Amino acid sequence: MRRPFALLAGVLLAGACALPASAADGGSPGDQGFTIKDPKITESSGLAASRLHPGVYWTHNDSDDGPYIYAVDSRTGKTVATVTLRGIGSPRDVEAISVGPDDQIYVGDIGDNLGGKWPYVWIYRLPEPKVLEDRTVTATQYVVKYSDGPRNAESMVVDPKTGRVYIIDKNEDGGHLYEGPERLSASGANIFRPVAPVDLWATDAALSPNGRQLAVRGYFGGIYYDWNGGRIKREGRLNVPLQGQGESVSYSPDGTRLLFGSEGADSAVQAQDAPEGAATASESPSASGSSAPGGGSGGLGGGNVTTGAVVVAVGVAVLFGVRRLRRRGRG
Repeated sequence: MRRPFALLAGVLLAGACALPASAADGGSPGDQGFTIKDPKITESSGLAASRLHPGVYWTHNDSDDGPYIYAVDSRTGKTVATVTLRGIGSPRDVEAISVGPDDQIYVGDIGDNLGGKWPYVWIYRLPEPKVLEDRTVTATQYVVKYSDGPRNAESMVVDPKTGRVYIIDKNEDGGHLYEGPERLSASGANIFRPVAPVDLWATDAALSPNGRQLAVRGYFGGIYYDWNGGRIKREGRLNVPLQGQGESVSYSPDGTRLLFGSEGADSAVQAQDAPEGAATASESPSASGSSAPGGGSGGLGGGNVTTGAVVVAVGVAVLFGVRRLRRRGRG
């Protein structure tokens, strides 16, 4: 509400610059995008591809839901398993989910709607169920503190090779990547320390399955980085689709696609080609002739330029129309 015109312009530009998902030859049908149809999932805030069950994505609600995560079949959009976490207390503001080594699911109860007032937050870890059915699973709870004080965060990733956990704080002017200890401890606090700046108001992040690339998304765009064991290097922009409240991102299991989710009932998960380097050469979309997103120039094809121009033109008309009405109101 502080800068309504700037936010509206950001939404319009995001819509103008976002490229439609191209049809990939490989992967599951769900890797082309899907709609979450479970009426219980109205605030999907995190997304992670299953390693054990092809085509299944794990998600969860934001807050006021309980200790639940949901396995969604991307072919149908329907929930195929609801997992209740046992032994963790009452979740506060769950914002992220990631699958680490040894098929371990990590759930980030790391949000802080009070703007960094809570002295600690939590991470929960549980084994991914081998059979998809409604069940209760015992989870391990870890206390998390930041070396430079409390903060709000919505992004958490787990290195697929080392199992180390990282968090990106949510800051409108850009945040930082925080590195956790080599191994989380269930006794005492786990101190996360800043290791690199992140040039985005981050709402979620994901690591490619090959451990080489970090994708970070926000409401109006995204950035991808060379991971390099957490010593990240910015590589280019992501073509994030225009969504009502963009809250989640995940790589497909083969690393060829990025899937972007949003909050809301019947929320759509939209797919884009992942940048080059997230998958092996044989799996990469660019190897089959389709272009990878991002890059410094952010060039668009002819059809997208036309669409973008229309969006921007409509946006300018809306902005000027609102301002004229405000002037008349003052008169």
